[in-house]
Amino acid sequence: MGSLTSLGDPTRARILRLIRESEDGKALVSRIADALELRQPTISHHMKSLRDEGIVVREPDGRRVWYSIAPDYAARVDALLGDGARPAPDPDLGRIATDLTLRYRGVFGPETVRAKVVESYELLAGRSQSPMLASRTAAFAAARLDALKRSQGKPGAVPSVLFVCVQNAGRSQIAAGILRQLAGDRVLVRTAGSEPAGDVRSAIVGALDEIGVSLGDEFPKPLTDEAVRAADVVVTMGCGDACPIYPGRRYVDWELDDPVGKSPAQIRVIRDDIDGRVRTLLQELVAERSSAGLTE
Repeated sequence: MGSLTSLGDPTRARILRLIRESEDGKALVSRIADALELRQPTISHHMKSLRDEGIVVREPDGRRVWYSIAPDYAARVDALLGDGARPAPDPDLGRIATDLTLRYRGVFGPETVRAKVVESYELLAGRSQSPMLASRTAAFAAARLDALKRSQGKPGAVPSVLFVCVQNAGRSQIAAGILRQLAGDRVLVRTAGSEPAGDVRSAIVGALDEIGVSLGDEFPKPLTDEAVRAADVVVTMGCGDACPIYPGRRYVDWELDDPVGKSPAQIRVIRDDIDGRVRTLLQELVAERSSAGLTE
């Protein structure tokens, strides 16, 4: 069997959840597209990836084609998505803290690492019912420790940008996804929300997928002090004065419509507006780095 790498994409996880919860355990692409508010070609693209990994099977029925979860993968999909009849098991915070202590040996002590892990879990658990809470806790704690390490050291040659909106499920994720796509490892990109949602909106994932941008395993994260301290540029989008102000950071506020609840066409307009702003920001960052005498 494969490694279920396709499920690193949140849209594919939602597709499988819809198939699993549908009548008779099978669904049509058209119905999945309607449920997720995405275009049928977008769903077909994701379905092909799931089929290529053998996770779903295709069942022609006249002019219609049904998709169901492959029997050999059913148990693994349930384990990954969570059993709808039972809550996901509590994360093994001790194991997560032990592993991260090894990762940050010589940088942070065990007490600091464990405190970040426990706090990260508490920040996420109150907002998300995701069955991926354990891995999200580990990722969020690691990101916070990375940010803390950066804020306590010398500024790096690679600039750091923090995008902040209210739910961290729309505007900030669009901006971050596009900047990562354009800049690669030339810019360190983070996101946060003043009142984060449980998951990135499926319509946002679809709008980015249309232009070849994947969010991968990104998820909404609360705004933390160390994330702001570690950023060279903080871009806010409709979150008011939620961001603390620290000397030496550049603060930019982008006035943008909230894409939540908007039609696909309206979301594309917002996406393209953000795209233009991100490209300008990247040009500025590259120019600043060049003027400072920093080379690739």
